[in-house]
Amino acid sequence: MNIVVCVKQTPNTEAKIVVTPDKKDIEKDNLKYIISTYDEIAVEEGLRLREKFGGIVTLVTVGTDKSQEALRQALAMGADKAIQIWDESLEKADSSVIAKVLSKAIQDIGYDVILCGQKAIDTGAGIVGSMLSEHLNIPQVCLITQLEYIDENTFLAHRQIDGGEEIIEINKPFLLTAQKGLNDPRYPTLPNIMKAKKKELKKLSLSDIGLTSENVVPKVQILELSMPPEKKAGIIFKNGENDVPEFVRLLREEAKVI
Repeated sequence: MNIVVCVKQTPNTEAKIVVTPDKKDIEKDNLKYIISTYDEIAVEEGLRLREKFGGIVTLVTVGTDKSQEALRQALAMGADKAIQIWDESLEKADSSVIAKVLSKAIQDIGYDVILCGQKAIDTGAGIVGSMLSEHLNIPQVCLITQLEYIDENTFLAHRQIDGGEEIIEINKPFLLTAQKGLNDPRYPTLPNIMKAKKKELKKLSLSDIGLTSENVVPKVQILELSMPPEKKAGIIFKNGENDVPEFVRLLREEAKVI
């Protein structure tokens, strides 16, 4: 089984985010990076599929050479090989561009199952997987929390919906996006970390996958970034004589919950 997992390197969720002076980007020099949380879940599910049915797990990312750190980490989890795609014209790429680039690379790999995280934890867009399935013209199930195997070709994908659970039967080839609860990603062992250094990591340019800078013009432009407003300090009531009326007034006039 040919299993492809799309991976994105994102800033650590505990990192302090600072907006650049021009308000077009964030300061990246001192950030620590990780595999996007949901992508890590997708990697784990790909490994479990390989353990069940055999085959190869191939990682694909669109990113600078810095993103090789995330690929090596996923290779240390157990993936077989990785592909990094980068060109300077992708610096401002949006979700539509990323999906197009991934689709071109994945077409050349060959695939039975494609796994993505349900969203990246930096942008939170959550649309690359759906766009990718459209480019490849294959069925998709998003936000899955369980995957059952009927046989090597037929699967049951579970996902949560309002008021219950939806179970969808799907046949290969298909794309799934992973939600929390699908699995618990494994930790790379020291031997696998050493092995990952020798695994294939191929770097491709746009021309290698049949695209040019004219093909990757983003549809979305960032006009300005800003930090969310600071939260006001809470108010402490000490069971004083006038606290209840004041508390009710604040709930009605400021919080507007009554």
